[in-house]
Parts: sequence; C-alpha cells; structure tokens
Amino acid sequence: MTTRDEYLKQPVDARLARLARTADDLAAAIRSHDATTLSRRPEPKAWSAKEVVCHLRDIEELMFVVGLAAKDPAAFGIIGGAPYPLDAERWAEERQYLRNDTVAALDAFRRRRGEALGLLRALTPEQWRRGGLVPTGARVSFGELVAGSAAHDDTHLAQLARALDGRP
Repeated sequence: MTTRDEYLKQPVDARLARLARTADDLAAAIRSHDATTLSRRPEPKAWSAKEVVCHLRDIEELMFVVGLAAKDPAAFGIIGGAPYPLDAERWAEERQYLRNDTVAALDAFRRRRGEALGLLRALTPEQWRRGGLVPTGARVSFGELVAGSAAHDDTHLAQLARALDGRP
C-alpha cells in the first residue's frame, strides 16, 4: 500500500488520478455482494464494507469544504476558531452507517469526489502550495492533502476488502 509520503513524491497528476479511481474501485469491490454481506462486521468493533463506504462519503464531504477554502483560507477546516472535532467512530454511530444504503452512499461519494477533483484541477500553482489547517488542526498544503487522501483511500479500500473476506 502506498503511503502518504510516497504519494508526496509522485506528480500531482498521479495523485489526482488515484483519487479519480477510488469510486470505481469501491464499485468493483461491492458489486457482487448482497446487503447482508455489505453490512456484516468482521468483529464487533471493526467496520463493515458499508460503513467504510459511508465513512469515505462523509470524509469526502468534509474535504470538499476544505477544497472550497482555496479561495478563503480562513475557512480551511476551522469552525469558530477551533479545529473541527473529527471522530469517525462517532460519525458511524450517530449517522447510523449500518442503516444507509451502500450504493446510495457510493453514488454520493462519487458525486462529491468528482466535484472535489474539479476544484483541485482548477487550483493555481500558488494555491497548491497554500497551507491551511485541516480538521485535526494540522497545517498542510493542498499537495499534502491530496497525498493524504490518496493514502486514506488505499487504507480504506484494503479495510473494505478485509471486511468482505470476514477479516478485521
């Protein structure tokens, strides 16, 4: 699996291409599985394939907001002057991921990812270097954000494959 640091060494176009493939990779992974299989957790605390797709959808929504901050860095992941509290486990519970439709979540991810890629491809070189705070409070450039997103996609695609195989 490619790490964030390895992605940082790749050209921006290669990183964006990785992000562009994720929705199709997810679709291929879930295509032949029924709703019961997609909802099955391999262990009580491990996410099901459905929960992985929902997580990626919700993270993409958050990253889209970060992308919008290319024109307004003051909004770059900051709400009310403090880092946004990112708690993926809380999201899974409160947003009831297991009650979501997997295909609908994937469709929403695909739409939002396409919009985010459109924003990213329109960034100027200066905007690519611009730093900002992500929801965890870390300062990153758009180049670093895309590298991290690519590695994040890889991590969760592997997690989804394990869940479908019944492994945590």
